[in-house]
Amino acid sequence: MNKSKSACFEDSDSIRRFYTTQRIRHWDLISDRKKKSKRLGSFYYFLLKKYLKFMVPENMRVLELGCSHGNIIAELNPSFGVGIDLSKKMIDTAKQKHPQSQFQFFVADAHFIPLNDRFDVIILSDLVNDLWDLQRVFEELKPLCHSGTRIILNFYNNLWKVPLGAVKRLGLGAELLEQNWFAPNDVKNLLEITGYDIIKLQIAILIPVYIPIVSNIANRYLVKAIPFSWFAFTNILVARAEPNDHNNNNKLAPSVSVIVPARNEAGNIESLIQRIPQMGTKTEIIFVEGLSKDNTYTSIKDAMAKYPEKCCKLYRQTGRGKGDAVRLGFDKAHGDILMILDADMTVPPEDLPRFYNALVEGKGEFINGVRLVYPLENESMRFLNILGNKFFSLAFSWLLDQKIKDTLCGTKVLKKEQYQTLARNRYYFGDFDPFGDFDLIFGAAKLNLKIAEMPVRYRARVYGSTNIDRWRHGWLLIKMVIFASKRIKFI
Repeated sequence: MNKSKSACFEDSDSIRRFYTTQRIRHWDLISDRKKKSKRLGSFYYFLLKKYLKFMVPENMRVLELGCSHGNIIAELNPSFGVGIDLSKKMIDTAKQKHPQSQFQFFVADAHFIPLNDRFDVIILSDLVNDLWDLQRVFEELKPLCHSGTRIILNFYNNLWKVPLGAVKRLGLGAELLEQNWFAPNDVKNLLEITGYDIIKLQIAILIPVYIPIVSNIANRYLVKAIPFSWFAFTNILVARAEPNDHNNNNKLAPSVSVIVPARNEAGNIESLIQRIPQMGTKTEIIFVEGLSKDNTYTSIKDAMAKYPEKCCKLYRQTGRGKGDAVRLGFDKAHGDILMILDADMTVPPEDLPRFYNALVEGKGEFINGVRLVYPLENESMRFLNILGNKFFSLAFSWLLDQKIKDTLCGTKVLKKEQYQTLARNRYYFGDFDPFGDFDLIFGAAKLNLKIAEMPVRYRARVYGSTNIDRWRHGWLLIKMVIFASKRIKFI
């Protein structure tokens, strides 16, 4: 019995070794062809690099499995880049092409990764369909991940199996051995089994060869619409390692900064200071007052003096709009976690610990309040505002490939270190958002943060009136959707 089992395992291992040897020979041959012909899949890789450059900020620590000649990882401009590949010829060429000190290239099997390091981004580009045991590879990646690591995979659409086979038989390219041909749900399932959390799935590239004008229209616009999206060439999937709290028992709870933009809110200030709860090791309250017509600034100063035990700070806004106030507050904050709470208290301050716990427990990395789940108090939101919020919810969910039920709830929470990365990459969108909500939502989506939604009971105001002009600001939101479409969806 034992002998029979041993023989079975030896046979299985022999098959795997043969599979690996076959691929080493194949990719050595492809390496030689790539060196001789720069046209081998060049347009497809140009498009692929464009997507990856959008998804991966510069100066990250990046690992690529199946790195080929290292062109993709070099294009991402990492602070530290590591590439591994089965083919020694691929690796030798990668070392010649990219001799810079921030790059390291190794001959290695993705099933047995010889690294003892952690990375911000791990890329498997057109690799999953070529692996012997994809689940084993995902397990190998776990020790290389920290809490913010993103796994980015792209793989062919199964519908292209027959066309690619025909191209190969005609000797026109598609130099592939027999593939696994995973469907997106197959890859999602294996990621979830091995302890990863799916963030988003995108489809990309309708025409992988260059046809003047046609390729641009098809790959930028048509591929995003049904029925064309069914025939997209590539699936791009983003995941993160599920948070593991086993090693965090001895760590101090993170500190918190609650940013309160306040304009014409004098009657709410004292209640705000009384009701904002203590969270983590320390909670500071940062008021940013902006061009009030009442005595909001004086009310904040008086309340701070009345409650010296509360850690409060006050800044006067020099720019205009809530977005400018939020950015000032975030820049002045010292907490590990950043929260926004509107001074009108339509979201109760007592709800903030729910946001804190969701972030600390790893349920999400950008916690967004949702006002449209529980019944609304009388007059807390006008009917046309509700319709507008539902429309923008659908629009932004489609834009970002993540569910966004309420874009304009003022309560949003994220870690300071992730906000700092977001701020460094703000140039991509520019300073366009007077509200501050979309600046954060767009930035979080571009950084592939896990967006989690926190339902809240939205209350009616007890003091003052809304600072939102539904017609003027509604038109501004429509312009933002158009702007974001160009910068996020139709890249």
